[in-house]
Amino acid sequence: MLPSRAHPAGTVCTRLLAALLVFASFAAFSTATRAASDAASHAAITLYAGQHQQMVRLLVDRFEKETGIPVKVRYGSGPELAHALTLEGKRTTADVFFTEDSPELMLLQEKDLLAAVDPATLHQIPARFSSADGKWVGVLARENVLTWNPKLISADQLPKSLLELAQPRWKDRFGIHLTSADIMPLIRAIAIKHGRPAALDWVKGVKRNAKLFQRNSGVVLAVNNGDVPVGVSNSYYYYRLREQVGADKMVSRVYHFANGDVGGLIDVSGAAALRYAPHPQEAQRFLAFMVSEPVQDMLARGTVDFEYPLRPGVVANPALKPFSELQPPDVTVTQLGDNREALQLLQEAGAL
Repeated sequence: MLPSRAHPAGTVCTRLLAALLVFASFAAFSTATRAASDAASHAAITLYAGQHQQMVRLLVDRFEKETGIPVKVRYGSGPELAHALTLEGKRTTADVFFTEDSPELMLLQEKDLLAAVDPATLHQIPARFSSADGKWVGVLARENVLTWNPKLISADQLPKSLLELAQPRWKDRFGIHLTSADIMPLIRAIAIKHGRPAALDWVKGVKRNAKLFQRNSGVVLAVNNGDVPVGVSNSYYYYRLREQVGADKMVSRVYHFANGDVGGLIDVSGAAALRYAPHPQEAQRFLAFMVSEPVQDMLARGTVDFEYPLRPGVVANPALKPFSELQPPDVTVTQLGDNREALQLLQEAGAL
């Protein structure tokens, strides 16, 4: 019987180390291969985004990181993208449409271009902020407000109702982007609450009285700079400007309409999966992601976008007035419809 041969300890350690390195290399290779395979298995989805680019980028980056699904983004205004989708119809390459204002979503719903949202996703958001037909889901909301400059106007001179801005005493005393997608729901809300003739009179009066701007951000900047005493806009333009220039540079303030006045209208920003989406399952996954608690919380805590999260239990940015304290008119997204009447009124008033 041959005697056993002892191996020096160094030799054993060397061989063990070599084996471990080989195993580690193989494991790393397998992990990388599996990750590449997973990524390859997910075709990129296409998002048509009519929201602020910085906020959309936050959403997309997080979605890609969490799911491995690439996202291509086409940016534009909500009305412009909605129009493009109506022209594309069945030929669209879009999977998801995310926009600032509900009328664009209602337009696509009326044209039967939206897929039903997964009920589990819809149930995350109070029904009043989403499509009554289940074709799109509310994601965020913002309030229409006045911004005002106390160096140019006193608090007791501010209007109690948005309708007052059509009166002669407001000539050259306020600014507005009258034809913006944010203002058209206001026009429709006036027609709902006070009748179409009152809405037409208001648009005509505003066209006479206001200093007209081409951007909502320009309105709040002009008020803060003292170029105009008052401005009509959504509240988040004010807070975005404050974030940009610093709180110490903000002379202007926010005024909230009360008692259900149309001036305090809540605008809903929502999202939908397209009926002819090339990747319907991934599109539904993106919708569920947007209304999930972690994502709603991320949007609420951030300083990129100052909107109200619509998922119950998620607290808005503390800079905003608490959502429960707002006093908007009782106008539903279904009543606001698709902006058709607002466009007609703007045309009749000679504003378009």
